[in-house]
Amino acid sequence: MRKLQVVILLVLSIAFGCAHKAEKKEGNIDSRNSTASKPNIIFFLADDQDVQDYGCYGNEKVNTTAVDRLAKEGMLFTNAFTAQAICAPSRSQLFTGKYPLKNGCFANHTATKPDIKSVTTHMKNLGYEVILAGKSHVKPGNVYQWDKEWHPVYRKDVPRPYIPLDSIENYLKTTKGPFCMFITSAYPHATYFDVENPKASDIKFYPFNANKKEDTDYIKKKAGYYRSIEEDNTQLEKVLSFVDSYLDDNTLFIYSADHGVSGKFSVKDLGLKVPFVARWPKMIKAGTTSNQLIHYTDVLPTFMELAGGKAPDDMDGSSFLPLLQGEDVKINDYVYGVRTNQNILFSEVFPSRMIRNQRYKYIRNFNSVEVVDKNLTGKPNVDFFIKRGAEAHKRERFEELYDLENDPFERENLINNPELQDIKEQLRNDLFAWMKSQGDFLDNTVGNMPLLLPKSGRGNRLDKDTKKRQIPDEIKNTLTIEDHTIIEHW
Repeated sequence: MRKLQVVILLVLSIAFGCAHKAEKKEGNIDSRNSTASKPNIIFFLADDQDVQDYGCYGNEKVNTTAVDRLAKEGMLFTNAFTAQAICAPSRSQLFTGKYPLKNGCFANHTATKPDIKSVTTHMKNLGYEVILAGKSHVKPGNVYQWDKEWHPVYRKDVPRPYIPLDSIENYLKTTKGPFCMFITSAYPHATYFDVENPKASDIKFYPFNANKKEDTDYIKKKAGYYRSIEEDNTQLEKVLSFVDSYLDDNTLFIYSADHGVSGKFSVKDLGLKVPFVARWPKMIKAGTTSNQLIHYTDVLPTFMELAGGKAPDDMDGSSFLPLLQGEDVKINDYVYGVRTNQNILFSEVFPSRMIRNQRYKYIRNFNSVEVVDKNLTGKPNVDFFIKRGAEAHKRERFEELYDLENDPFERENLINNPELQDIKEQLRNDLFAWMKSQGDFLDNTVGNMPLLLPKSGRGNRLDKDTKKRQIPDEIKNTLTIEDHTIIEHW
């Protein structure tokens, strides 16, 4: 009898142990942290393309069949934004989850702060291989440590280099995942294709460019831009064919463009509103649309959540994973915008900040002609550039307020509308609170107009000629280090 009891206990012990192991194994498979459940992620980024210049966003005269297909198979976002309509600052947000002022890259061709953790660190820590395929435009290297980086491929008879298609295909053929890949195209960014004998009827015009219908130079440039969009569409089609051939339905594919070309360098929606289309067959219902406000700073927190992690508190963005899962929930009350014209070829002193909700937008242009006299320092060589910046943008008011529901192209400034004063005050106060939280070098006072300079002293200095503007000889090379606000990490 005693032997029988021992045998029974042994059998039960073995059975319990096997069941426990099976339970643990099954739990690991279902866990959000397991490799098996983590989706592969591909983010395809075009360069300098207006949100309205896609078939799926209403332009039937441009060839964007690949993006249109993604919209049919996934989710199209109608209110996606970047904070800065310029290459490096826009990309820095995607890679850090932080607005340009906080991550440090708020002027073009400048660096992110060296102590920032980017997507390469965060996603590696969650078990992902992180890859950049194409244009970079971000630095320093210690912040952006890609597991693999493939540079653009130069070809004859085309105006821009191509994405590294062979490297992308070879990787997708063999990867075991999970991976996070950014495919960054150089198209349709100028220089554009040369299109012979273009017609105005081949171009779609909007309120902001309707006066250009008889402008032959504009039409030719626009036709070349459309042709460059078509070239990028061809590249995207090839990438999608690789994805469909080599990866399963647990692949999140996002398409966007870093900013609009018609509003480049500005804080208007023409520059800051971006196309944003997401396909994830395992999760996203095909043919859906989201009108919720999302932002480039939300991308990395989203990737981290779907990888089983959580964004740190110092990130500005919030995960929009619930939207991809079919929940129509608010992600942001506001999105924000920044303009820093220094360190570009025009290099005029005219900084701006923007706050926007679903309907209304408030803009503050800190060096408007209305207030330029209060910004002067008493130093003639410094004041020359402050005045010059204001004059270069003399049509832009100190304050702007737009009703985007009724005026999407921001044609009528409602800043003095008595019925909107409460809205103006609320937006203005919230903008300044955000600027303070970002460590902005500007504030709500007038008379603070710094000239910015990298610590190295290099960059597009205000007192030197560029391809786009000439400085009077008597002003050249007159600015000293003491005349500038030095940005230590640039």
